[in-house]
Amino acid sequence: MVNAFVLFCVCLCRLVDVTDAVMSVSVMEGDSVTLNSDVTETQQYLMIQWTFRSTRIAEVNRLTQTSSTYDERFRDRLKLDQTGSLSITNIRNTDSGLYQLTIVSGETKYTSFNVTVNKRSSSSNCVMSSWAVNNSTVNQTEDDNITELYQPSSDHVHCCGFTEAVIRLVLSALVGVATVAVLVYDIRSTRSERRRDQTSLSD
Repeated sequence: MVNAFVLFCVCLCRLVDVTDAVMSVSVMEGDSVTLNSDVTETQQYLMIQWTFRSTRIAEVNRLTQTSSTYDERFRDRLKLDQTGSLSITNIRNTDSGLYQLTIVSGETKYTSFNVTVNKRSSSSNCVMSSWAVNNSTVNQTEDDNITELYQPSSDHVHCCGFTEAVIRLVLSALVGVATVAVLVYDIRSTRSERRRDQTSLSD
């Protein structure tokens, strides 16, 4: 009802619409961001409203002296002060998009913010490299310059990997054959001993 009254007053007063250019804001996922309204605490206005992708998410109404937030997507993550500046905490990738600020006073002013939420990545000054030493893998963190000096070519890596696989396969086969030979020898030796014992008993 109050919002309808505000809009009615806007129409009666023939307010002028002023639209600013879209401002781009980039923030890392998990951080906080504040979209400033540039309204001072002493500045007179009837209502300040924020929308996200055309959906109302926050509002300050001077007539009712209320400040409200909406939309479950931003549950407990929105903060709106009396100047109309909007703060978003623990920002998510799904929060990327167009935010529009509407200030209703002597004129209706629109300000848009195109917010881009970037995913966090690992530190660029370190690189993890994996080296094979005695069939065990050791993870080492090297400075970029040192890593470049010891970086093996891809052809060499593939070659060594294939050769190592063949060697392991051959060794596994040899171990298997040796194990079978030992078992056979042990079985035959056991049988021979039993026969000798039986022969000795018969005599």
